[in-house]
Amino acid sequence: MSTSSQKRFALRAIGRSSLPHRAAVSDNETRLSRGARLAALVSLGALSIAVSAAPPAGSPGAQQPAVHTNDPQQIHWVKGRVLVQPRAGLSEKNLDKILSEHGGRRAQRISQINTYIVELPEGTDEAAVAKALKGHPHIKFAELDQAVEPNLTLNDQYFPNEWHLTQIGAPTAWNATTGSGVIIAVLDSGVDASHPDLAANLVPGWNFSDNNSNTSDVQGHGTAVAGIASAVGNNSVGVAGVSFGSKIMPLRITDSTGYAWWSMVAQGITYAADHGARVANVSYEGACCSSTIISAAQYLRNKGGVLTASAGNDGTQMTYTPSDYVTTVTATDSSDAFASFSASGNYVDVAAPGVGIWTTTLGGGYAALSGTSGSAPLTAGVYALMIAANPKLAPSTLDSILFKTAVPLGSSIYYGWGRVNASAAVAQAQQTTVSDTTPPTVSIGAPGPSSKVSGLVPVSVSATDNVGVARVDLLVNGTLYASDTTAPYGFSWDTATLPDGSATLQAKAYDAAGNLGTSSSVSVTVANNTVPPTVTISNPAGGAVVSGSVAISVSATDTDKVSQISLTIDGKQVALSYGSTLSYTWSVSTTSSGTATSAKGRGKGKQQQSSTTIPSGTSHTITATALDPAGNKGTASVTVTVQ
Repeated sequence: MSTSSQKRFALRAIGRSSLPHRAAVSDNETRLSRGARLAALVSLGALSIAVSAAPPAGSPGAQQPAVHTNDPQQIHWVKGRVLVQPRAGLSEKNLDKILSEHGGRRAQRISQINTYIVELPEGTDEAAVAKALKGHPHIKFAELDQAVEPNLTLNDQYFPNEWHLTQIGAPTAWNATTGSGVIIAVLDSGVDASHPDLAANLVPGWNFSDNNSNTSDVQGHGTAVAGIASAVGNNSVGVAGVSFGSKIMPLRITDSTGYAWWSMVAQGITYAADHGARVANVSYEGACCSSTIISAAQYLRNKGGVLTASAGNDGTQMTYTPSDYVTTVTATDSSDAFASFSASGNYVDVAAPGVGIWTTTLGGGYAALSGTSGSAPLTAGVYALMIAANPKLAPSTLDSILFKTAVPLGSSIYYGWGRVNASAAVAQAQQTTVSDTTPPTVSIGAPGPSSKVSGLVPVSVSATDNVGVARVDLLVNGTLYASDTTAPYGFSWDTATLPDGSATLQAKAYDAAGNLGTSSSVSVTVANNTVPPTVTISNPAGGAVVSGSVAISVSATDTDKVSQISLTIDGKQVALSYGSTLSYTWSVSTTSSGTATSAKGRGKGKQQQSSTTIPSGTSHTITATALDPAGNKGTASVTVTVQ
């Protein structure tokens, strides 16, 4: 692949700050412990081949990629399309309102990760729309549907010696397991199902480009990748894959020209997770910056699976941000030297042989290949051997074993934790016991306690776990409102579904072992109604002259309901009613001298009794105050004269 900067993506990625990733330091660096959770990064890169003008069948709205010519590092994406993930709980009706502001409409939903493929009108600036949607409080992310390209170079020379298997200790690992019972999903250009070294290991897959079950290889890249991971072993022909007892699930994510879109990669990952794959491999460069793919990778990990990807063949140091959900792999040669064509950077997790790797080719043949496209499936095969040796291991534990057993070779920028070591990794996996009784820790960050809320409310939740959070639920007044499976966890709560008044929010987080963590409850006030109650004092009338027993009658109305009415005389509360009416009798006694010696009251609700001296002929204020559940306040007052 070309090393020109014009052929590389300028990409960004999502990382989980709670899971520290090793920093890039010198060759003599001291490696930092990642504890129970280890960061991992995917890398997939630029396109240097022609693009078909025809949209892939079954891929809604797909068009010829556009080139972002305003950026010196050109980016290819699908015209008229963005990828959008709303907060959990946001209704499609409300999402449609948000999208309609930009002329967008929902075309397809990747339900497992709650992500929508959104079509835009012709001539729309897709980048501007993605940026605008990304800033919306009820959208978790929005991004262009970018393209990725394979990282492989095929050589014509036959190379019968599979040196890489001995280099990583695969024969020793095979004494314990050959990967039987594990499915490796190969997300690629398809797989040659008739190849004699692959046919016996294939299970049904799917074609996400044409939306059918035809997973025939349209380029050859996928056949080569599949052979490295799991070509049939001990069959007296061809080559042996690293995990030759594992099954291969072919998932075609490219069109006939070799382009793979972020949306199709994500669909392939979720499909693999839903159909029993414990390992998935994407030998393409560029997915590290895709929130859609990262969400799909989280979904796979929540089901116990791991995702590997190639670092790229740019031969330069890249600035991709580390991610915790994909293991990124650089290439080494037979001397454990870093391959000159391999990309490098702080996003690298491990290295694996990637120079002159003998494997299967389209049409039933064999050849040696070079590229990080070979290093990634080799690492996927090691993961499969570990899982077969101990199927109960969680993804984070698999990461920890793979990284800590790797052979350190130098700077983490080039080798990550080191070159993978299958024999040591499998041995460690066999010896690792699984016991997770620690529940996740979860808290609600917003809204805060005693907040007054209305309309659509963004609810932010923080959840962490010693192994991994599988799901976060939001409960409103004790009832499940919505669930979120991808970090950062967030919800869109439609308060219009509740009456105004007090509401209680609580979050629950689950890990893969079923351990439950529960947040503290947060009480808020729903206040969609901002119109105060209307209060009427029907008796006595304003300006009236009163004496003896004075009947006070109050009523109130509201667009929702009246929760209470309080009555005061000269600022002192004398009655309280929980409803829309209040009746009260105010008894006023006077002396022959014209002085009121006592004022007594009786009526519904709380009563006050006083004994004061009130000169005859003085004025007194009667005030009624009504509240609705949202806390809106309405008042009415009359002034009377005591005789």
